[in-house]
Amino acid sequence: MVAAAGVLVVAWACLTGWGAIVHGHPLYAVLLVATLLASALVGWRTVRPRPGRTTWRRILRIALVVVSIAWIALMAWLRPFSADEPAVAAMDSDTSVTVAEDATRIVLTPTGVVSTTGVFFQPGAKVDARAYAAVLRPLAESGYTVIIPKQPLSIAFLAITTFDAARSDFPGITRWVVGGHSLGGTVAAIQADAGDSNPVAPVVGLLLYASYPANDISTSLTTPVLSISATNDGLATPEKIEASKQILPAESTFTVIDGAVHAFFGDYGPQPGDGTPAVSHDDARGQISRDTVAFVSKLSE
Repeated sequence: MVAAAGVLVVAWACLTGWGAIVHGHPLYAVLLVATLLASALVGWRTVRPRPGRTTWRRILRIALVVVSIAWIALMAWLRPFSADEPAVAAMDSDTSVTVAEDATRIVLTPTGVVSTTGVFFQPGAKVDARAYAAVLRPLAESGYTVIIPKQPLSIAFLAITTFDAARSDFPGITRWVVGGHSLGGTVAAIQADAGDSNPVAPVVGLLLYASYPANDISTSLTTPVLSISATNDGLATPEKIEASKQILPAESTFTVIDGAVHAFFGDYGPQPGDGTPAVSHDDARGQISRDTVAFVSKLSE
């Protein structure tokens, strides 16, 4: 039964999240393959004749079953939300934006004049990095390089060093705006707080999509903050965003998208626990993109 469950979970994850698995950080795909191979081995051993079981063998067998069930449940929980339209279409290069993708990041680069201010954006938990291509593409169309990391297991806390790597890989960017959605914004706040005093390529702005810091950075963070939230968000609720004002700098700007929900900050379909939208996704995305471009442009002046 455990072996069958492992095979079924791997099959379900591939059928329902194939795009995110193929285009995501390779770690999850590797773990799925390992789960499939281990399940096949367990199934094979189950049908083989075996000697009588001693007490310690029974105990070990029970322990392995419990661990296996927990592992299979973890693999199911980690299945990412796949990007959908118009984010998938926004991944195509054209005359205004060049889109490059590798195993660990997505880069949107303007084809014209490129600003020395860049944007580094952390996806939300378990969300396909491509899901933010449409909402962030207007930044690239306005002249700003946008980097979206592919987080290991799609968990932002496992990608906390990715900003340092990007800063080294893009020496032409001398000013950075870091941001993120949901858990990604929480990690972006940590990165901004640590990077605002960098003498070479400082963080000059923090962008929060339906997010807030984990700790009080009201006095330590020296850069402007834009927090964009949604009235119908069932996860980063209006009450949580209101409470975050106490742990962000007093000069922070708070913008609210009326009728929007948590999942409207990307394009990856409905999210469990979210609220009910009262505005179209296209309208919400347009407002988020507009406010984001205005914020970054002001910091570049």
